[in-house]
Amino acid sequence: MHINRSALSQQHRLQRYASSSDAFSFFNILTSPDLLDTLESSLPEHRERLFPPTETLSMFLAQALHADRSCQHIVNDAAVKRLIHRLPQCATNTGGYCKARQRLPLEMISGMARHTGRLIAEKALAPWLWYGRRVRLVDGTTVTLPDTPANQRSYPQQSGQKPGLGYPICRIVGVTCLSSGALIDAAMGGFKGKGTSEQALLRGLLDNFKAGDVMLGDAFYCTYFLLAELQTRNVEALFEQHGSRRRSTDFRRGKRLGSRDHLITLEKPKLRPQWMTAEQHQTAPDTLVVRELEVGGRVLVTTLLCPNITPKIALKELYKRRWQVELDIRNLKTTLGMTTLSCKTPEMGEKEMWVYLLAYNLIRLIMAQSALLADVLPRTLSFKHTLQLWLAWDGNPRLSDDQDNTHRLLALVAEQSIGNRPGRIEPRAVKRRPKPYPLLTKTRPLARQQVRKYGHPKKLK
Repeated sequence: MHINRSALSQQHRLQRYASSSDAFSFFNILTSPDLLDTLESSLPEHRERLFPPTETLSMFLAQALHADRSCQHIVNDAAVKRLIHRLPQCATNTGGYCKARQRLPLEMISGMARHTGRLIAEKALAPWLWYGRRVRLVDGTTVTLPDTPANQRSYPQQSGQKPGLGYPICRIVGVTCLSSGALIDAAMGGFKGKGTSEQALLRGLLDNFKAGDVMLGDAFYCTYFLLAELQTRNVEALFEQHGSRRRSTDFRRGKRLGSRDHLITLEKPKLRPQWMTAEQHQTAPDTLVVRELEVGGRVLVTTLLCPNITPKIALKELYKRRWQVELDIRNLKTTLGMTTLSCKTPEMGEKEMWVYLLAYNLIRLIMAQSALLADVLPRTLSFKHTLQLWLAWDGNPRLSDDQDNTHRLLALVAEQSIGNRPGRIEPRAVKRRPKPYPLLTKTRPLARQQVRKYGHPKKLK
């Protein structure tokens, strides 16, 4: 008989940690009524309806987690569950559910997403941290919304796009916990216009950083005034040097710390940015001392100045882990399907985005529980595997009533780990050819008129 020793070893670790008071303390905190209390405190005044706020939010979350994200699917699912549990039947018309979604307060959804993310990040264990520090990843992305006049006004598309052909674009900047993957906070804005850049959105998220934290980001965030602001908050930073400034990097200057590693003094730019007031520019420090080092063909800039406390090799390995935020964005946009939203108004579009972020954090919550009980790091577990298990679990309500079944679910989550593939490179190309149809270069009403008049164009070869 074949014995799976790795699975057996994992079961032993699970049993050992399940009997640990620390493990159960962590588990009880994350599954305590705290989340429910937060939800209840943010509920609006409401009548007893077929779709109360809690039920509506639950259905909204199910839409974000399932492959079929239509309102009709989720209403049909609710109708079938009512039949199974012998509850009063409801019609399969989607009007009541859509109106219930509109009544949901944005503050309730966003507050739950932020609260869940911070709860996971704050309970991160010491072995999950980097040199005892909390590392926060920052990055931005964009999503598209349905092409409606209201969405176009709030989220304008690219300037070069012809009217009627593009889609409204929303920019999102998020702060993510490196150790657990939880999304701590996010800011949203238009693709263009004043105050909609990634830097501007990030400035509204700086209160999420505490003294001693480390901000980890790409070259776009390596600016003097951001480094100065982080210094006043006692927050460390590690960025890649911006490409436009790499040519001016001269390791013969400054205080030498090692091979291709030195301290330099930056001077405050005389030109004041448009977003900054004259008073803010005046109070900013005139100089900043930062550390520049070259590793793996990259020049990194950091405020972690001591090579004995944070060696060069440690900073190199930390910056490699910045790629985790790209995987987090992929989990949100590809695995959960947030790339293209479905709500037709800006207000509902913003709610939909926060529902996706809440759903993401709830999956990360399960992964954090599983990682602790199985004695592994949360980042070694598979997000998609956890999502698939949860959808199968949620489809059988009888399972959730048994605590032993809950532990078995967490054990299943820990069974699939992500492979360690450092330096992996893949071409940004697809092998499967798309359908041979030409691009739509006219508005849809005009294209319909031409089809009626001239017929469909020939397929591309």
